[in-house]
Amino acid sequence: MPFTAAARTVADVCAVVEQLWPIAGAESWDAPGLLSGGRGATVTSLHLAVDAVPDVADEAVAAGADVLLVHHPLLLRGVTTVAEDRYAGVVLARLIRGGCALIAAHTNADVVETGTSAVLAAHLGLVDAVPITAGATPSRGNGRAGRLPEPTTLGRLARQLAEILPATASGIRVAGDYDRVIETVALCGGAGDSLLAEAAVLAADVYITSDLRHHPASESRENAKVGAGPALIDISHWASEWLWLDVAAEELRTALPGVTVTVSDLRTDPWDFTIVQ
Repeated sequence: MPFTAAARTVADVCAVVEQLWPIAGAESWDAPGLLSGGRGATVTSLHLAVDAVPDVADEAVAAGADVLLVHHPLLLRGVTTVAEDRYAGVVLARLIRGGCALIAAHTNADVVETGTSAVLAAHLGLVDAVPITAGATPSRGNGRAGRLPEPTTLGRLARQLAEILPATASGIRVAGDYDRVIETVALCGGAGDSLLAEAAVLAADVYITSDLRHHPASESRENAKVGAGPALIDISHWASEWLWLDVAAEELRTALPGVTVTVSDLRTDPWDFTIVQ
């Protein structure tokens, strides 16, 4: 249920975040939630991004945002310093000085019905898409698997992704025959090689994800050659999750009427250029 149009606080935003992306859905190793800022601070403007990096912090403060909501937690691993000779310290210092709280919605935002993988599946028009791994309810879980509205080829599907996703230096990498017919798709926004052995992935014609490492990708490719298994499409981690921001922004606008919600266009993919051999 949306909040009334009275003055909002960071606590109100945290409550909406919990409604949309319950913390119970986060992985045990994850660290989402309120990372900095006072719960009683007034909120009139909220800015969304995938990564909390200095450029994004500057953008949020310059826009007058009271909250920066990111997908990737800034303080995910053990932290012993927030000195400003490290980027995390720079981000926190700039946000605190600018009066901008920091909230993360990470794996808890991956598993919901309108999460990162579900949004990518919707962009591809997948029919009867279901989670690859079950979550708290049948409609929630990691990744999505479904079928395309009509068959295509692996090459055409890769080109379709190039049109859907924002451009990055790493582009789109593919393992498989360009003309292979594709009807069923499994996908996972962000890093998804942990799902390569799941039944829904093995049964699909193609698996789309990010950050595929050499050995898991090689093993999957060779198994597909001698037996059965999907072709692989490796896309930018940042790009695959950036698509979710617009959907999240609309959900926040509905839940927080009167609060201005903006989405960052800054590319925080870490790669700047590629040399193709």
